Amino acid sequence: MLGTVGVAPALREVRTTLVPDYFGGNMDTPELRAGTTVYLGVNVEGALFSIGDGHYRQGEGETCGTALEGAMDVTLIVDLIKGNAPAWPRLEHDDALLTVGSARPLEDAWRCSQVEMVRWLVELYGLGELDAYQLCSQLCRSPLANVVDVNYSAVTKIAKELLPESNPYAGMHSSLRSRGALLH
Repeated sequence: MLGTVGVAPALREVRTTLVPDYFGGNMDTPELRAGTTVYLGVNVEGALFSIGDGHYRQGEGETCGTALEGAMDVTLIVDLIKGNAPAWPRLEHDDALLTVGSARPLEDAWRCSQVEMVRWLVELYGLGELDAYQLCSQLCRSPLANVVDVNYSAVTKIAKELLPESNPYAGMHSSLRSRGALLH
């Protein structure tokens, strides 16, 4: 998995790669594995996309601040999808939709990921916010990702088998899968 996937923050901020936030960054979630499609909002011209922090293995939460880390050869496809950028990172697997929130305290990171999932459910299914909120509460799993960095990261994950079929971002994940671009 990659510990760090992100774009530049807005307003010409200078940030260390250790601090995850709304732009991605060092989220350190095992969900950033081969076969994952990551959706990030572009905050500055050119996005200034960055990856790194290869992990061969890491538990949920990266408890002690280090995983089994090392060099990796990574193949990526980067594409620009105009309009409807997420406020927080969104991830898609063949079997789940996921959102990541990063903040301190941990409760704020969790809330950010939950709110972003509610927004995504509203977008995908045309639900009212309260209905999407209730659905999220009934279906989601909330694994911790990073609890060692300046900001913590929490994940909200809903299995696709529990949701009606949808095509997030015009079916980008499915399109990549059909082209054989997502490896496992």
